[in-house]
Amino acid sequence: MCGRYALTTTAKMLAEEFGINEVSPFLPRYNVAPTQQAPVIRKDGDDPGRLAVSMLKWGFIPLWAKDAKIGNSLINARADGVATKPAFRSAFKKRRCIVPISGFYEWQVIEGQKVKQPWFIHSADSKVMTLAGLWEWWKPSEGEPVESFTIITTDANDQMRLLHHRMPVILQPEDIDAWLNPDTDTEELPKLLVPAADGVLAMYPVSTRVNSPKNDDPDCIKPVDPDADSPEPSLFP
Repeated sequence: MCGRYALTTTAKMLAEEFGINEVSPFLPRYNVAPTQQAPVIRKDGDDPGRLAVSMLKWGFIPLWAKDAKIGNSLINARADGVATKPAFRSAFKKRRCIVPISGFYEWQVIEGQKVKQPWFIHSADSKVMTLAGLWEWWKPSEGEPVESFTIITTDANDQMRLLHHRMPVILQPEDIDAWLNPDTDTEELPKLLVPAADGVLAMYPVSTRVNSPKNDDPDCIKPVDPDADSPEPSLFP
């Protein structure tokens, strides 16, 4: 799964990298947590030929939801169910997005220790990663509409399986246009929702400070030295 991540770039840098004209302002983040607002990249509604960066709530709220709290359990969507499950199938057809991240966190269970060891997983070349996501517009009975998103996950590759059995779908640059284009044949999209190739990611252990969403600073992604009970050195980049 993917339950926390970081995006340490600036809005200006993200816009330049993806050729985006319209960007909602945001600050670098080191510990993005569910229910928080975070930037996603999607087609500009006013001009489908352009991309826009918008701030959406992490935690997908389906159109038919009676309560926004359902989003707390829909921060991720399994790749093998997005086309058919009632919560996601409409968005899968027409409201796909990408979630830019600098890296994500995963927690490893270590035998004999009560506290799980958090790891930071990032691109081996340190570039921004683009995760496959879905977004939705929801109108409560009272109050303002809410735009929300979910991150699609798939089976873990061999490298990630050392920490968890699932991982977020990381789109390749050449696949971004097809994923974002609402006219893409949805029958062709599942081939994009696959595990990342082994070797494209690097990972290292970080402090348990990241366990609290209140901690959101560069120390969250700072490597820590593993003790004798930590995972084997072969996990290190």
